[in-house]
Amino acid sequence: METETDVIMAPDSYRKEAADKHIRYAVEPCPLGLILVAATPKGVCAIEFDDREEALVKRLQERFPKARFEPADPEFKSWIAKVLRYIEHPRGALDLPLDVQGTVFQRRVWQALQAIPAGQTASYSEIARRIGQPKAYRAVAHAVAGNRLAMAIPCHRAVRADGDLSGYRWGVERKTELLRRESEK
Repeated sequence: METETDVIMAPDSYRKEAADKHIRYAVEPCPLGLILVAATPKGVCAIEFDDREEALVKRLQERFPKARFEPADPEFKSWIAKVLRYIEHPRGALDLPLDVQGTVFQRRVWQALQAIPAGQTASYSEIARRIGQPKAYRAVAHAVAGNRLAMAIPCHRAVRADGDLSGYRWGVERKTELLRRESEK
């Protein structure tokens, strides 16, 4: 669900490769490998998984090559702790301010993903219907794949029409584990 703290990173800032952005980030171990959490002063701009710290940091720097990276401050450390707690006990929504870059269509898809309750899934076709564009299931799949905010925008809840798990930016094994954790009572 969109909250009043959600922000879209200004397109001109994104095109400038975030030259005017200060980005705090940290890489921490978690039950799914390593997790990178990054944020601008406006909110979280990345939550990503990998097994190698270098890969996580490199992807962040490639995405925002002109940004100024800073160490985590106490407020940001509390956001990281919230993400780690959410991985352990994924209930409700991961409530953090977000600073995301996406088209209007992507934002609608991401909001639809956020409306899917933890432990439930929806097909790409179903998500397309929910946003009022029932024939746009391929575009929905593309928007889901473009998400860089694991769990805050729960793209792991999107599945194929037959209910089978499909690809996941951070690996189908992680997707399976996230869904398993969400379905535990």
